[in-house]
Amino acid sequence: MPKQSKRLSALKAKVDRNHRYGVTEAFASVKETASAKFDESIDVAVRLGVNPRHADQMVRGACSLPHGTGKGVKVLVFAEGEAASLASEAGADFVGSDDLISKIKDENWLDFDKAVATRKMMPSLARHLGRVLGPRGLMPNPKIGTVVEADKMADTVKALKRGKIDFRVEKAGIIHVSIGRNSMDATALEENFLELLKELIRLKPASAKGAYVKSITVSSTMGPGIKLDVNEAVRLAGEGV
Repeated sequence: MPKQSKRLSALKAKVDRNHRYGVTEAFASVKETASAKFDESIDVAVRLGVNPRHADQMVRGACSLPHGTGKGVKVLVFAEGEAASLASEAGADFVGSDDLISKIKDENWLDFDKAVATRKMMPSLARHLGRVLGPRGLMPNPKIGTVVEADKMADTVKALKRGKIDFRVEKAGIIHVSIGRNSMDATALEENFLELLKELIRLKPASAKGAYVKSITVSSTMGPGIKLDVNEAVRLAGEGV
């Protein structure tokens, strides 16, 4: 087992592993333990009482964070005609159709964070780029709102540029997602988190039995995990705070 650094040991000493932190307390603590020289990502891990191996318990969706993610997002759009024009006007970083498909396929070019497509483009995307974009989580998908008609293109691109995130439960029943950066204030991070949790609660599968939100941990990129009081967090999210 790798030896733990003195820095991480000192940070872990600031966190009570047996304590379940209130939401406000947790985000104040996570900023206190984010001590790296770069602007650390603030990440949340939510363990859900679901079995993703069952199709009716797959939790997947998207959420527009009220304060964004704290970093720039490069948006690529596969579209033609009016939809392409609307995407460009809305601020998409890359817009094209077969030319972009060829660039990704032939050059292994992946210099973007999110991809959007019109329904018309999806058959070609699936045929040529399914095995490239799919495993990397970059494939446009109607379930997360990235396969759209022309009249929805501008709103979709703007939402992604502002910091709309998507998520999917992992095999172990955990949702891992970044909700901001350490440079953001604690209140903004807290509000982003509650918006995410509210959406997860909304997506609770009807077939899920027992406790749905089992545990929540928040951490910075290089910092220790801080466990939240699940009951308080769920209550606050339910109140729409």
